[in-house]
Amino acid sequence: MNIEDYRDYCLSLGDDVEERMPFKAFHYASDVLVFYVCGHMFSFFDCNNFSVVTLKCQPDRIEELKELHSCIGKPFNESPRYWIGIDPTTAPDALLREMTQNSYNLVREKYQRKQTKKH
Repeated sequence: MNIEDYRDYCLSLGDDVEERMPFKAFHYASDVLVFYVCGHMFSFFDCNNFSVVTLKCQPDRIEELKELHSCIGKPFNESPRYWIGIDPTTAPDALLREMTQNSYNLVREKYQRKQTKKH
C-alpha cells in the first residue's frame, strides 16, 4: 500500500480520527504523521521513509504475529510490549488494514471507557 492510500484508509476509520504532525520540534521526527482517536495515537509513520507503520497491538498477539508475518517487527520509538511495526511496502494490504483497524479499536475502546467514567 502506498502512503496516500494508507493515509486515506486511516482517515476513513471514523469521524473521530485526527491527523497531526506533532513532533516538528524534533529534527529526527519532524516528518512523522500521527493518527489519533480520542486524543491518543493509534498509528504513525515517517512521511519521508514509509517503511514502518507503528500500531498499537494486544501484547498477547505480538509474538505470534511476528512469527506468522515477516513484515511485522519492532515499532518505531514505542514499547515493543504494546506496539508493533509493520512494513507497508511488503505487508499484504489486507493485513495492514486489519492491524490498523485493530489499533484504532484498541485505543478508541480504552479511551472511550475512560471518558465515560469521568462523566
